[in-house]
Amino acid sequence: MGGNEGIRKRIESWAGESIHTSSAITGGCIAQASRITMQSGVCYFLKTGATSEYMFLKEARSLRELCKPGVIRVPTVFLADPEFLLMEYVAPKSAESNFFECFGRAFAELHRYQQDQFGFFEDNFIGATPQKNIPTKQQANNWVEFFFQKRLLFQYQLAEEKGLANEAMRKGFQQLERKIESILSGSQEPPSLLHGDLWSGNFLVDEQANACLIDPAVYYGHREADLAMTKLFGGFSPAFYQAYEESYALAPGHEYRENIYLLYHVMNHLNLFGPSYYGQAMELISSYLR
Repeated sequence: MGGNEGIRKRIESWAGESIHTSSAITGGCIAQASRITMQSGVCYFLKTGATSEYMFLKEARSLRELCKPGVIRVPTVFLADPEFLLMEYVAPKSAESNFFECFGRAFAELHRYQQDQFGFFEDNFIGATPQKNIPTKQQANNWVEFFFQKRLLFQYQLAEEKGLANEAMRKGFQQLERKIESILSGSQEPPSLLHGDLWSGNFLVDEQANACLIDPAVYYGHREADLAMTKLFGGFSPAFYQAYEESYALAPGHEYRENIYLLYHVMNHLNLFGPSYYGQAMELISSYLR
């Protein structure tokens, strides 16, 4: 546990027993993760090292929001604190042949859980970047306004502050703003519950070979945005998308809109990891300006 005696004492007090062992789990780039095993043999998943004092508290509320539909597994949150997050430990298993088909159907059912306005009751994080979720009155019922202002423009302004946005990107964003209504035309739907940051590193295959969602950036938005993110690093099995489409068909033109949703995440990677993502961001912008 990295020698943090205060965290150890709080967990042991809550559990009513001592921690026997702690072992690091690799894979995360924002916080440190470990599996702790109690004297009784019960295991928990522990995250420490948040980049913001609110990060773990907001992650806990996002995980609990994803639990509400009851259609896909999410780790149970036991303790949430500015310094750590203690959750159910999900022992990973290899995916079986029908895993992505089942995952696609379950993800479609998650998106059927809806509310009457875009955004979320609080801001949270996408990786280590703040994610602005609280809509203005106009944005609450206008997806185009919400997505451009709270997602694309916020990331662009952050890139400007970091010195990562040049004149070409500035002009590209000005043109995108003029075209955003037509780009997203025809895709109007009620706000769906979104994971917000779903890629291959943000789900597990659990003990029963079912999907388990982790590390969310929850808000209520257009489900095409969630599906676009799954394709950022190569995408999932075709069975996932086929099963999703059979369960909850997407509106015509969703392929055309995919790049605008990918742009949010590529801009976030530009802001998190630097200029290596600049070219990809400009290519996505240019795809709508040709």
